[in-house]
Amino acid sequence: MLAAVKNEEVRRRPQPLDEEGVRDVLRKQAKMRRDSIEAFDTGGRTELAARERAQLAVIEEYLPKQVDAEAIREIARRVIAETGASGPREMGKVMPKVMAVLKDQADGKAVSQVVAELLKG
Repeated sequence: MLAAVKNEEVRRRPQPLDEEGVRDVLRKQAKMRRDSIEAFDTGGRTELAARERAQLAVIEEYLPKQVDAEAIREIARRVIAETGASGPREMGKVMPKVMAVLKDQADGKAVSQVVAELLKG
């Protein structure tokens, strides 16, 4: 994590990395770990998946707490009603607004699954 933050600071020079920038780096690192966990689980590499889970747990300590699927569903329903979205083709209308409300509190993949489920049916 420290290396990723340092690399981002070097990339952004001369502008220093603020708190939001550090959170962005941590979110990217958390997403990388989630993707790795999924790949390792699929490939039967449980020892590597366990290591990634441990690293993800540490990263998540520094990020805002994640909301559960029901909270995502409630926000998504409200946004769908506000936008008038009526089917899966209108997911592009809904996703950015739901993500803006949730910010750091939900993984985009989880939000996407909930929104797709609600727009299907």
